[in-house]
Amino acid sequence: MTADLALPETVDADLSGADLRDLLSEPLDVPRVFTRCDLSGANLCDADLVDATFRDCRLDGARLERAVLEGAVFTGGSASGAVFAHAECTETRFERVDLANTRWQGALLTDTAFQGCRMTGAGLTSLRGIGYTFAHCNLMLARCKGIALRGQTLEGLRLDEADLASADLRETVWVESRLRGANLVNVKLMGADLRGADLGEPSLEQAGYLRGASISPVQAGTILAALGITVVD
Repeated sequence: MTADLALPETVDADLSGADLRDLLSEPLDVPRVFTRCDLSGANLCDADLVDATFRDCRLDGARLERAVLEGAVFTGGSASGAVFAHAECTETRFERVDLANTRWQGALLTDTAFQGCRMTGAGLTSLRGIGYTFAHCNLMLARCKGIALRGQTLEGLRLDEADLASADLRETVWVESRLRGANLVNVKLMGADLRGADLGEPSLEQAGYLRGASISPVQAGTILAALGITVVD
């Protein structure tokens, strides 16, 4: 089923592979709503989607470079492999969306919220903006070099083997999260509480980057055991 994008609501439309740049370049009087639409591979570069709603849509491989997504809400569905580079995502919400292998380089993520999303392999480098948050997200193997999450409570995050080099994680509090095998080179952890994070068995080099953070006695024992050191009472 195709759709008339001059209307504010689009339901069950097949727009896969379509070039929608001209059709979505001008705003409507009311926000757009897409429900169960297939937008996989579609070109939405520079699209004006302020306050738009995407419910259970497919955006796999879609191009959203420089799209204006301020206040938009994505609920359910998939955008695996989509490109959000340099998109404007102020106060945008992504809830239970498959965002695996998405690319966000240069995106403006001020007060953007990711909740319950699958973000394995996502490219989250060179982000702009402040106040973006992640909760209960799978960020395994994600590229998060330089990401800034200072002072946040990080709950339910899986960052196994993620690249967190030079990330600002000062004063963060970790709850039921995982950091097994994460790259922590030059990470900033001063004042961070890592007692709620599964650190795995970091190497001596990686353990050195935990300087300034708080860990539990059990975590300390695991690190020392991995280094071949036995703690005796």
